[in-house]
Amino acid sequence: MTFREACDAVCSPGTMFEITETDVLGVPTKVFTGTPPNIRTLFQLAGAREDDFIVYEDERWSMPRVLGLAGQIGHALVHDLGIVKGDRVAIAMRNYPEWIAAFAAITSIGAVAVPLNAWWVTDEIVYALTDSGAKVVLADEERLARMQHAANGDISARIVVARTSPDAAGATTRLEDILDDGTTMPAIDIDPDDDVTILYTSGTTGHPKGAVSTHRALLSALMSFAARAAVSGLREPAPTGSEQPQTAFMLCVPLFHVTGLVPVMLGSFLSGAKLVMTHRWDPDRALELIERERVTNFVGVPTMSWDLLEASTFAERDTSSLRSVGGGGAPMPPELVKRIDDNFSNGRPGLGYGMTETNAYGPQNAGDDFIAHPTSTGRAVPIMDLRVTDPDGTELPQGETGEIWFRGPMLIRGYWNRPEATADTIVDGWLRSGDIGRIDEDGFVYVSDRAKDMVLRGGENIYCAEVEAAIYEHPAVYEAAVYGIPDERLGEELACHVMVKSGATLDAGELQQFVGERLAKFKVPTSVTIVTEQLPRNASGKILKRDLRDTLLAGN
Repeated sequence: MTFREACDAVCSPGTMFEITETDVLGVPTKVFTGTPPNIRTLFQLAGAREDDFIVYEDERWSMPRVLGLAGQIGHALVHDLGIVKGDRVAIAMRNYPEWIAAFAAITSIGAVAVPLNAWWVTDEIVYALTDSGAKVVLADEERLARMQHAANGDISARIVVARTSPDAAGATTRLEDILDDGTTMPAIDIDPDDDVTILYTSGTTGHPKGAVSTHRALLSALMSFAARAAVSGLREPAPTGSEQPQTAFMLCVPLFHVTGLVPVMLGSFLSGAKLVMTHRWDPDRALELIERERVTNFVGVPTMSWDLLEASTFAERDTSSLRSVGGGGAPMPPELVKRIDDNFSNGRPGLGYGMTETNAYGPQNAGDDFIAHPTSTGRAVPIMDLRVTDPDGTELPQGETGEIWFRGPMLIRGYWNRPEATADTIVDGWLRSGDIGRIDEDGFVYVSDRAKDMVLRGGENIYCAEVEAAIYEHPAVYEAAVYGIPDERLGEELACHVMVKSGATLDAGELQQFVGERLAKFKVPTSVTIVTEQLPRNASGKILKRDLRDTLLAGN
């Protein structure tokens, strides 16, 4: 069966994936007829499950336990903390079961969930809380400690902390102290086009931008992933006569990332899958849990797949339950595609190309298609349109290289309080990706470069301007240029050249410590070159980062 034939079958009239056209925020848009009206409905539909839903290390959480806690949190948010529809409520914690219950609670009462990057330092947390206007932040002990370093008055949000002792909580509110047994989720009317999330994505101007999604956008992305899985199932069905284990996802990426949040976590509510989570990434522990829990889908950035294959315990662990090994967040080297296919008995390689702004959905490549087209990010189901344009936005003929644009109901509605940034990114219903690539005659998408000044380190987007802005705060710095250099494991690492002011002194360690006090650790350059002469520029005065990169690599 061809890809097109499979799409036609999955999206045929009368199915949940039947495609129709409706008005979305004033724009005629293709949507799936079976899309739930809001995220609250999704959680209600999942409530019939009685089996294990979350395995967190050695804890086991059933769906009733998760949704019961969500109902108690929702009740407390409305009746004790005064949250009303449209209010923003932040989540600042690592991947705990309580994170998932908190998200279900926030979005089920019509509030807007604001997941915060768990690696952020104090200033970054303060910025996002202030920018979003969050009234409450649900945190764990580690994030609480960072917020307690903020200056008095910098954080106006009410802090509620989970998984902590009374002594560690200090003057803040403990989550368990505001929960009452027997309370349930308050009844709230939610429209499909009401806001549901603000996900912060690194900005080119120094501060991250809050990408705002509606219930319809989030659910359209979920339905798109489900439709794409159905297409793959038709084209590469499971062996007949074999007993297939329950679908179980290993969640190795953070829930504050769109991949962990949408296709993995929320996708498990839709599909009935089990979620297997670890306290922190450890490939040997991951392999142990894959074997114990019969994990079927491993989702991470490509470096994590490398880590599994290179782990000392790989050969002794039973990974036969795995059907898919991959994820997204970075390109997958062709050699890794081959190694996955060769070394997992049943696991096939898979990769998705999406963005925060598309709620993670985009072209996907898996199985035989991936083996045949290892440098492609794959194809999308018909609810998403793609095109390639020249710098002026004019669509280019098939096969030509230009900027990739997306259109579909899964797009964000815009950036929080950033109308100019929204207008720059979303043009006549199309979202400009900032990525350079082409689409071949069979619909396969190939991404070759990025239009934005960005480094992709282990699945983390790092905008060079943000790091440069932090470096320029150092009094010894005259000018700075931040850029990416190749790294076998992470894809790219961060490097910088810094010119110091006349008479000033600065060493690499001092600068790294300085940046680390202002930005998350993954944004600290690992390679620092200090110079006393002006950095090379072109005729228009722009620093030639490619020359700096070439010079550094030649010296290595």
